[in-house]
Amino acid sequence: MAYRKVCDAQGGSMAGEVLHCSEGSDLDWDPDKEELQEPGLSMDCIQTQHVDRQRSAGSDGDPDPDPDPELMEPIQPSVSVSPHGRFERLQEDPNYISHFSRTPSHKGQRQIHCFSLRHFLVGLGLFLLGILIGWFTHSPAVKPPDRPSESSDLLEELLRRITADKINALQKSFSSVSDDSEESRARYLYQQWVGLGLSDVRLSNHTVLLSLPGSTPSTITDRSSHQCFLPNGVQCDQRGQNMLPKFSYAAYSAAGSLQGEVVDVQYGGVDDLKRARESLNLNNQIAVVKLGQTPLLYKLALLSQLGFGGALLYIDPCDAPLSRHTRHQTFRVTLNPGGNPDFVEGSGEDRGSLTSLLVQPISAFLAKTLLSSPSPGQGDACTPLAMPPNSERKKITLTVRNQLSYKKIYNVLGYLKGRRNPDRYVLVGSRHDSDQGGGASAIMNQLIAALTEQTKQGWVPDRTTVFCSWGGSALGGIGSYEWGKENSVVLASSAVAYVSLNSPVRGTDTLTATASPTLLQLSTDIQRRQLLSCIRGGSCPGPNVSSLQLPGDGNFFANQLAVPTMEFAFEQTKGGEVSSFLSEVQFTAELPETLDPLFKFHETIAKMTAEAVLRLVNDPVLPFYPLDIALDVQNKLKANTEKTTVSQALLSSASSLREHAAFLQSETMRPANDPKERDPSHVRMLNDVLRDLEKSFIIPQTLPGVYSNLLYSLPGKTPQFSILKLSQEAAKLYNITNKVVKPSPAEKGMTGPPTVTRSLSLILRAVQAAERLVCFGLDLFENYPNGK
Repeated sequence: MAYRKVCDAQGGSMAGEVLHCSEGSDLDWDPDKEELQEPGLSMDCIQTQHVDRQRSAGSDGDPDPDPDPELMEPIQPSVSVSPHGRFERLQEDPNYISHFSRTPSHKGQRQIHCFSLRHFLVGLGLFLLGILIGWFTHSPAVKPPDRPSESSDLLEELLRRITADKINALQKSFSSVSDDSEESRARYLYQQWVGLGLSDVRLSNHTVLLSLPGSTPSTITDRSSHQCFLPNGVQCDQRGQNMLPKFSYAAYSAAGSLQGEVVDVQYGGVDDLKRARESLNLNNQIAVVKLGQTPLLYKLALLSQLGFGGALLYIDPCDAPLSRHTRHQTFRVTLNPGGNPDFVEGSGEDRGSLTSLLVQPISAFLAKTLLSSPSPGQGDACTPLAMPPNSERKKITLTVRNQLSYKKIYNVLGYLKGRRNPDRYVLVGSRHDSDQGGGASAIMNQLIAALTEQTKQGWVPDRTTVFCSWGGSALGGIGSYEWGKENSVVLASSAVAYVSLNSPVRGTDTLTATASPTLLQLSTDIQRRQLLSCIRGGSCPGPNVSSLQLPGDGNFFANQLAVPTMEFAFEQTKGGEVSSFLSEVQFTAELPETLDPLFKFHETIAKMTAEAVLRLVNDPVLPFYPLDIALDVQNKLKANTEKTTVSQALLSSASSLREHAAFLQSETMRPANDPKERDPSHVRMLNDVLRDLEKSFIIPQTLPGVYSNLLYSLPGKTPQFSILKLSQEAAKLYNITNKVVKPSPAEKGMTGPPTVTRSLSLILRAVQAAERLVCFGLDLFENYPNGK
């Protein structure tokens, strides 16, 4: 049986040296088994043969032959070989043991040797004692810094430095900035990060087109009663200066006035629109739409294709969290899918408008008035708002007074350089919007302080950490999109992961984790450890982890570049298919000290984020799990087979992807247990394979409001491919209107209806591309070319 001895990266080439065991050896390999026989028997075999060879050599006439190093070194037989023979590992015993032949000697000689040895040891002890006395006498009073902790010790030390009191102090400092402008906040963060120990901090700005509320609020006027209402339901002549709802608007909506009838379309689904079209002329009418069930941009695209001229958006009280009173509450939405919207030139639409519709958010109270919806009786369960059958539709005038303005937005970037892989970046992103209270910035500053303190103790991360604080986040992640597009070439090949602090504490009801499939296991492990010590005490809920698409600054990195993304957050929501889309809504932010007076929720998010960042920048092999992607694909196909005929080729490819991914992820194939035994270049290539696996699932065409990354899904009872779920609805609408659903501005090249057949073809190509990449990862474990 031949063994290959794998050379260390610093020990020379990858050439192997073959060691043979004689025919009489008891060290045998059973090809039908995955493990060697008992190691003790094998070691006895090797050592016995070695002694016999030395004795035979001595009897040939050479009294003291030079020992052969290859024969003098016993081999530790802990060899792990995969059943497929693709990964071999030979781990040698670090303790060098020599077996020299002994010759008989006289008793007197042994006594002389013992006497000499005794004197030698006494002298050596006195010598060492003198050295120690001199060392402590002349040692400096300042204690040298402790050596950096490793693995779990490093994590425990990092988490110990993160406390609620420190985050509270950082929040108070951030809130004390006298000038509330974005530029002032960005410059403050720049100075803070430099003071916390980041040696490379950069401040950048971009001039972009912003959509802001007008000097006077938008109005809704009932033409029959001549009553004028503000978006929150208060009559125009009763407003006070402190009641002007300037926050309630749809950014990048078309501006102007429109007269039309109110049409109740519920959630704006295809079935709701079909019923409305069968009985009404929808041209230039004004739809009253509930938020939920499908993305907002997708709803508006359907309304536009059916000829609507405006849309009033509201949240049904039955969908809102119990702790949030939305009856008179207004909110803001953005129609910007991302980036600087200053690109609509030479078109019929107003510059900066991303839709031809007049869009205005309104309160549930005003929606109830416009729909003439009856009030629920005392003690009744929540009754969803709806227009009663055969009721007279109100005729209204909708006036939207948004205004456009060019302004500068600012991004702050700080770099903590890595040692072994400085060109691999782990991005950590937050925002510094003035209307978000600053909780995210306080957590970011605490995270930077804790990590830089570890570097002062001698720790250096393996990969580079890039801390990002974005501007223009509320209006469509403008700052992150602009910076990402400028650096897209570098990020596509160097970005490892994106950890989001977009809105870490937006409630106190539920702890959630949103992550791409490759990071689901890491997110689950972190959340499970943190839940061991519950904030409120008592019983703890299980991990709440999903791969749902969410708005925020991570959108560009997850959706455009397919960078693995994760986010931890406390939410104030019911959860479920309907209310999950309420994340598109931006309410007036509560101050962090009001929402979380003790800052315990902020501390929990900070510690979970710190653990994720530490694992991503420090683990030799990235904590990505390709098997989770394969399982996610199979689960979604299983859900779609009930409604769609999935080809056998697609099912076979998904099954093959799962098989290869499971093999790659197994300990037999992956050197996660001891990466030092692998060539660093191989480990680096393996990490790139794990990182790039999600890129296989980027598709060139998608529906408005739907991610181009197939791995992210829409909320629902069962996971499904979003493109399949909505393409079926879009096909129904195409049959009604003979029009194509208008793509989002980022997808101007999309032509033809989004058919189910086309969607299945795109999924098949994505799965096949992912499988080829996994197979390439398996090939990295080949130490030697075949036949050489």
